[in-house]
Amino acid sequence: MVLQNYVRLQQGVPARLHFYHVEKMVKTITDPLTLKPKSVQSLEFSVDELNGRPAVSTYSIISDKHAQDFAPFLVGEKFKEYDFVITMTGTGFRTEYQVQSIPRTR
Repeated sequence: MVLQNYVRLQQGVPARLHFYHVEKMVKTITDPLTLKPKSVQSLEFSVDELNGRPAVSTYSIISDKHAQDFAPFLVGEKFKEYDFVITMTGTGFRTEYQVQSIPRTR
């Protein structure tokens, strides 16, 4: 992996991320079923640390259910005070995310 502009989770492998910025945006993706373009809302987190190492990357969420995992941390940008351990399981429409928030001590 030469570049890692976007964080890509590996199935069943926990990833520890720290976010320093977030934006809500609309982006156009290719629908995997129809193969046609469609607009979706996304949460785009800027990542400065991945698994304890410095990073320059983006964690993009288009799953409303997964975005709700971060809702309490968006108010007042509380997400900056935490690391998040995210584990992805399943595939396609059966993808699930486990999210653990860990207060930062640094």
